[in-house]
Amino acid sequence: MIEARGISKRFGDLQVLSHIDLDIRQGVVTTIVGPSGAGKTTLLQILGSLSAPEPGGSVRYDGTEITAMNDRTLSRFRNANIGFVFQFHQLLPEFTLAENVAMPALIGGADRRSAMDRAMKLLDRLGLSPRAAHRPAELSGGECQRAAVARALVNSPKVVLADEPSGSLDSHNRSELHRLFFDLRDTMGATFVIVTHDESLAADSDCVVRMADGRIKEITVK
Repeated sequence: MIEARGISKRFGDLQVLSHIDLDIRQGVVTTIVGPSGAGKTTLLQILGSLSAPEPGGSVRYDGTEITAMNDRTLSRFRNANIGFVFQFHQLLPEFTLAENVAMPALIGGADRRSAMDRAMKLLDRLGLSPRAAHRPAELSGGECQRAAVARALVNSPKVVLADEPSGSLDSHNRSELHRLFFDLRDTMGATFVIVTHDESLAADSDCVVRMADGRIKEITVK
């Protein structure tokens, strides 16, 4: 589904990524693991079109080359095809949970009724509908991260990219969030690419990409 070829990235004199080739399969949970500074987050940002590779690198979604798109076209593509979950949920504090989840749909041009309907269906599926009218400050960290997953899914993207999504959670909420990823894979056919330091999540995932020093050292497919 995603084909990354010849991905390199340099910041000044620092070579962060070097000649990475990677395929992401549809409907699987892929984890990217490795020590701090290995280039994991930079690779995720390039896969998600938030950063561009050095010239010569390319990222394709189902054959569509995204690295050559202009900013406006890329923004539309990103909104329609890629969901993001971050370590800290990044929910907007002035909006309710339902409004936060609906936000990508509204940005994509959906009318408010349709966007809120999509949001409520996802919140119900994730067990959060009783909290839909609450604001993020009134929710637990685990609830906020589950809402962030719902927000990432609201436009039915091709892939959800997550950067240390359970890094700020306690052990119980971490386990619940990990279980949610696999439940969504099984019930919705969702595709996840997750940067993590959590070896238990990596052990359960369908594909493990191990990185070090800006390179892929090993790919394990289960």
